[in-house]
Amino acid sequence: MKHGVQGSAGAQSGARVPAQQRPARAERPAHEPDAGAPGAVPDELTWGDRPVAGPSAAAERPSVRRASVRGQILEALRTALVTGELRPGEVYSAPVLAERFGVSATPVREAMQQLALEGAVEVVPNRGFRVVERGARELAELAEVRELIEVPVMLRLARTVPAERWAALRPLAEDSVRAAASGCPAAYAESDRAFHRAMLGLSGNEELCRIADDLHRRAQWPLVGGAVRHARADLAADAAEHVILLDALVAGDLDVVLGLVTEHFAGAN
Repeated sequence: MKHGVQGSAGAQSGARVPAQQRPARAERPAHEPDAGAPGAVPDELTWGDRPVAGPSAAAERPSVRRASVRGQILEALRTALVTGELRPGEVYSAPVLAERFGVSATPVREAMQQLALEGAVEVVPNRGFRVVERGARELAELAEVRELIEVPVMLRLARTVPAERWAALRPLAEDSVRAAASGCPAAYAESDRAFHRAMLGLSGNEELCRIADDLHRRAQWPLVGGAVRHARADLAADAAEHVILLDALVAGDLDVVLGLVTEHFAGAN
């Protein structure tokens, strides 16, 4: 599959002293602050002066509770990575990003630290977090590893999973087609991973699904210095392969399944 997605329009960067070098301070009580108070969380997270698209751009965003702020910030930052709004090589400080989202710096810093654990960013002492620069070679290596993991599993499942269980995944395949038609790379990236997770989930191997999903997510990060990899037509072609693959799995056509999954990963690099 073609998964390296890159957009334009970056975010401001800025230097701030990292949290670990600041004096320890007591945690804010776990209640939701009053609107307008310092550290108050808005009902809608925004990137700059516009709402941040989540995994499903059409879904209505619920009111943000304190307990969910870090998770929503993390998803928003992952979306910004996929679209290229967080640009490879750029350094971003948690306070500057927090201003863009309209929240305090703490959940942003925690979310960026999670992205550092995932390999998406790296810590720059006394400045913030730099988005990792990736090239075509790394993307090709990720595609190769995914192929080594997923293709044998898919072929085994194609021989053993009943047709009705494959047919039950059709809504997810159709969701990916709709996401591709929207032209939103972040929405498509999420629906793409959801379809793959569901297919591999039929194996019952949770560790396999976790590793494969991590590789898939990393393959969706943008390349440095490249043009946008996914125009709407590219996304549509990619999503169409989901439907064709599912039809072959329902029909039990192993030759077609093998050809499709192999071609799918060959196109990912």
